[in-house]
Amino acid sequence: MTDTPQTELVFTRRFCMAHRLIAGASERCAIPHGHNEYVTVTLGTGPNNPHTRLDGHTNMLLPFAEAKGRWHRFIDERVDHCFQLSDKDPLVRWFAQHEPQRLDRILITPGDPTTEMLAAVLMSKLRAFLRDQGELLTVLSIEIKETPTNTVRLHGNPQHYLPPIEGPLESVWWNRADDTIADGI
Repeated sequence: MTDTPQTELVFTRRFCMAHRLIAGASERCAIPHGHNEYVTVTLGTGPNNPHTRLDGHTNMLLPFAEAKGRWHRFIDERVDHCFQLSDKDPLVRWFAQHEPQRLDRILITPGDPTTEMLAAVLMSKLRAFLRDQGELLTVLSIEIKETPTNTVRLHGNPQHYLPPIEGPLESVWWNRADDTIADGI
C-alpha cells in the first residue's frame, strides 16, 4: 500500500442568491426565490507547484491570501446577490429590454440553475482561475450547501458534469479566467 501525500487547502465562503427553475422538475421553484448558500472548495497541489512538501522555511503550498484571494473576490463581487437564470428563461430577455443595467448581476447557466449546475460552473470557473495563476493549485472538490439539509459535492473534472459545448472551452463564461457570469446578453 502506497501512502501518497496530499495536502489540501479548504476554503468556505457564504453568499446570497436568487434563482428560479423553469424546466418543470419542481413547480415550487418556478417562482423566483433565494437561498443563503455556502461554497466550500478543496484545493490540492497543482502540477506546477514546487512545494509538494513543507520546506522548513515557509511551510505552505501557497500563502492563504494568495490561494483564496481571487476566488473570494469573485464570489463576493460577482456571485453574491446575483440572480441565477437558465439561458432559456424569458426573464433574461425581459431584463435585457427593461433593466439592462442589471444584466451584470444575472448569472446564466445552461438549463436550470440548480445547485448541481451551480457547483459545476463554479468549479470550472475556479479551475480557469487556477490555470491562469500558473496551476500551483488544483481543484479537488467543490461543495455547495443550499440549505442546512441540501448539499451538492462534485469531485474531478467539471466538464464531465456540464452539457457539451460547441467551440473552444473559453467560448463560455465558466471556462474563462475573467469575472464574467454570463455570455451574450
